[in-house]
Amino acid sequence: MTESAVVVDGVSKRFRLYRERNATLKSALMRGRASVYEEFWAVRDVSFDVPRGTTLGLIGRNGSGKSTLLKTLARILHPDEGQITMSGRVASLLEVGSGFHPELSGRENIYLNGSILGMSRKEIDSRFDEIVDFSEVRKFIDQPVKNYSSGMYVRLGFSVAVHVSPDILIVDEVLAVGDAAFKTKSKRKFAEFRDQKRTIILVSHSMPQVRALCDQVVWLDGGRVRAIGPSDEVVDAYLAHIDADEVDSNEE
Repeated sequence: MTESAVVVDGVSKRFRLYRERNATLKSALMRGRASVYEEFWAVRDVSFDVPRGTTLGLIGRNGSGKSTLLKTLARILHPDEGQITMSGRVASLLEVGSGFHPELSGRENIYLNGSILGMSRKEIDSRFDEIVDFSEVRKFIDQPVKNYSSGMYVRLGFSVAVHVSPDILIVDEVLAVGDAAFKTKSKRKFAEFRDQKRTIILVSHSMPQVRALCDQVVWLDGGRVRAIGPSDEVVDAYLAHIDADEVDSNEE
């Protein structure tokens, strides 16, 4: 049996949606009641395994729970129910410049972000030039990143994440970063990861990309798992569902 790199077991995550929120204790006392809210389950009872060395895609419409689940996998959020087990070093790239400090230089942020992702100082030293060359920001590496363009932010953040040599890589729209040339380079790096049999979990709205890159796909709908299986099979079912919804909408 293939060993699992990631096990998601009955994971649920809820948020409070406030209708009337007391900004201060004074406002609460004046109103004479607590803030009114309802619970919203963004992810509900989600379970799946990711075999080591495979690529899993998460698909679904906006609001289906993909981003919440990805942040839970990346340990940015903690599940309210269930548990997640991961085996090996984990790196994630979910937002532009996540883990960067705007007042620090690109150089300083490489060391900061690398350490957050589990690299030692010696490891970062040995890969520093590779990270900078891949990101194409050497000319600005000693400037505060608050002065970087969004493209420079993305390139540097992506470069640090992929040079951590993680056992598990968690990414949101991995090949949507940078300009055309950088996207091509990112695709090559991603292919290299797959060839090295690293475990990858990604969110993508590009179904051709999901078909090409993913071994298995989890389709989320309303925070719950709608289907799990081989990429072609699940993508076909998802697209058929969307087409059927569009037909129904046009007929109304």
